[in-house]
Amino acid sequence: MNEEIQMILDMAEEQMTASITHLEKAFIKIRAGKANPVMLSSVTVDYYGAQTPLSQVANVNTPDARTLVVQPWEKNLLGEIEKSIINSNLGFNPMNNGDIIIINVPPLTEERRRDLAKQAKAESEDAKIGIRSARQEANKELKKLEISEDLLKNTESDVQELTDKFIAKVESALSVKEAEIMKV
Repeated sequence: MNEEIQMILDMAEEQMTASITHLEKAFIKIRAGKANPVMLSSVTVDYYGAQTPLSQVANVNTPDARTLVVQPWEKNLLGEIEKSIINSNLGFNPMNNGDIIIINVPPLTEERRRDLAKQAKAESEDAKIGIRSARQEANKELKKLEISEDLLKNTESDVQELTDKFIAKVESALSVKEAEIMKV
């Protein structure tokens, strides 16, 4: 197989891997009933006039499966962090004890679980679209090369096998996430 074909296949695999990586990051943000510091990743705090991510002004820990603890590096930020968490529309009710902020993560309702499962399914569809567009791009690049019909067909089938492998990974990740979300 010549170098150009191998380069196109490698590029397609790289793009498909990027889609899987993006999906994994998206799944981390979809909470499944357990407390996770990533839940607060979208929260920004007004830190001396600049909107700063919470992770850059405080430690976020999980002492148990239902609790998040936010410990600011500067005590004067407690009120600002509490206000930012409330305004972030994450559905959390932070409690400020003067040293740290404690957030009890409420258990998910059945309706909320179904919504999160739909969200996970939508993210997996986006990943599949990314994988398919990588396949389409690879096939387009292959057609530009001046190679024999047989070699083109064989290489296109290699691209399709790669696509099927990555689509299966997405399906597997989705079924694991759905099971995690629906588990009471």
